[in-house]
Amino acid sequence: MTIVHVMKMTGVAGAEKHLLLLAAGLRARSLQAHVVMLVEPGNPVQAFRDAAAAEGIPTHALVIQADADPTLLPRLRRTLRMMRPCVVHTHLLHADVYGIPAARLAGVPVVVTSRHNDNAFRRRGGFRQLNRALWAGVDAGIAISESVRRFAVEIEGAPPAKMRTIPYGIALERLQPADLAALRDSVRAELEAAPDELLVGMACRLVEQKGVQYGIRAFTSLRDRFAAARLVIAGDGPLRAALEAEARACGVANRVRFLGWRDDVPRLLAGFDVLLMPSLWEGFGLVILEAMSRRVPVIASRVSAIPEIVADGETGLLVPPRDADALAAALALLLGDYVLRRHMGLLAEDRLETHFSAERMVSQTVALYKELLQRRSKTL
Repeated sequence: MTIVHVMKMTGVAGAEKHLLLLAAGLRARSLQAHVVMLVEPGNPVQAFRDAAAAEGIPTHALVIQADADPTLLPRLRRTLRMMRPCVVHTHLLHADVYGIPAARLAGVPVVVTSRHNDNAFRRRGGFRQLNRALWAGVDAGIAISESVRRFAVEIEGAPPAKMRTIPYGIALERLQPADLAALRDSVRAELEAAPDELLVGMACRLVEQKGVQYGIRAFTSLRDRFAAARLVIAGDGPLRAALEAEARACGVANRVRFLGWRDDVPRLLAGFDVLLMPSLWEGFGLVILEAMSRRVPVIASRVSAIPEIVADGETGLLVPPRDADALAAALALLLGDYVLRRHMGLLAEDRLETHFSAERMVSQTVALYKELLQRRSKTL
């Protein structure tokens, strides 16, 4: 069985990491998974190609000249006709707009789309109409959370019968205590953290959605109470300069470190005592799973899919969005209680294994493909 995934890419973030893991899992089950990358001129997204090559995943790049590129549809249709897949699986808006009609024109038996976020722009009238039309061309839709599934049905007009919820998963890596301690020491040495220093971490794109400014403000309010604490922010984006200015204005620039973009976030998380995720909305939040794998408790906003991942009061703490005071109160609770942090971290690792393993995610996706192909064969 040949499966072709289509996605527009500009870098390697949550959706791209998910696709790499899914495609690798499909190939491990002897399915021929390929990725067609829609890339902008001058940006071949080499990091994704290299990561895919390391997993044995074939990639095929098609340049998309602009959001509206009239040449892309026929080029993608020709590519799919040559590849002759049983299933085309699209991810994100550009891949939907071009990939769904291209797959139908190429005669692909089954077309699946994934919804990775509850993006605010999808609420606009024009996009709602576009998505309603696109849903008519797919056999099934995968939502990465129940929150995203509801959004797709209520806002985009997705037929409920077509929707399946298959949460993100990550590869399980139950490290022995000594190995995790060694990894933690390595990261903290790199960050020049003293043994008694508390590291509060954030790992995200520096964009409005992530609410990083609320994390800085919450940390600021605790600077005197927790003198041995530092805020470490891994990520980059258009708001970096403004957030650095905010840290200076709050008087904590000497205790807030901006690391820039990192491609080793799962490793980096092992050095943190707490992960902050004050997002304003979030389709899923893959970094939460990565923190769970390192036994790091999470303080996050009670929005979108996050309550489906973080068990409030058990594996982390949830607070209202845009509420720096509530964020600070939760942070004070965890920073002041090592035993609670450790207990939550252990429960988080257990929850990861039972609910969010890559094995579970891939198995459910394969089962859906087979169900749709079987249904298709009965109609021919």
